[in-house]
Amino acid sequence: MKFLVIGGTGLIGSKTVARLRANGHDAVPAAPSTGVDILSGAGLDAAMAGADVVIDLSNSPSFADEAVLAFFRTAGRTILAAEARAGVKHHLALSVVGTQKLGDSGYFRAKIAQEQLIRESGRPYTIVHSTQFFEFLPGIVQSGADGATVRLPRALVQPIAAEDVAEAVARYAQQAPVNGIVEIAGPEREPLADLAQRFMRIVQDPRVAVGDPQARYFGAQLDDDTLVPQGQAWLGAMNFERWLQQSEYARYAART
Repeated sequence: MKFLVIGGTGLIGSKTVARLRANGHDAVPAAPSTGVDILSGAGLDAAMAGADVVIDLSNSPSFADEAVLAFFRTAGRTILAAEARAGVKHHLALSVVGTQKLGDSGYFRAKIAQEQLIRESGRPYTIVHSTQFFEFLPGIVQSGADGATVRLPRALVQPIAAEDVAEAVARYAQQAPVNGIVEIAGPEREPLADLAQRFMRIVQDPRVAVGDPQARYFGAQLDDDTLVPQGQAWLGAMNFERWLQQSEYARYAART
């Protein structure tokens, strides 16, 4: 099969391409560096020719409210129109667990719009809702910075490693479209502030992480279970300790 992986040179995309190729498929990464522009459509038809499945792992270069909404709307329409012309049989997009509950956030309003375009396109599709990646922990910590304290919501998280995200994306892309949402997560669930404190301790960040009921998550108010799967989910194998051992932060862990 031929897979066109949009965002195929990024964190998840490069790992997904490698897995598909290891399974004997033709996996083609699409990104500006490979001559594909999903906003203007330049190079997209040529890259998509003969593709059975399109995997959309794209992300906006700007998270400003108007810019991110414009990105996902424009890119979504451009990609789906090209798929219709090419006769693609399966559109798979990566999104976030809890997206529909996070409309207070400009970023997640944009993801809601992206998902709506997919559902209304008439194309066979699978939307993979993932929990947050371990790799995003530094950004999550910084989002709650308040002097010597890091204030984060009390919500539960079930973080997943990028390696496991790529495994799940490749797996679902090789299956028939579900025309709905599937959820993926890591193997362990804990309060967000507790996870942040574990990470901060290992990287020798002297600040203290606290669970603050008034803290927002990238602009959104959270319930305790907003960021974790609500039902059955595919679970990755890599927990925090295993992820840490193979991450760029392993040198810190060796000192603790």
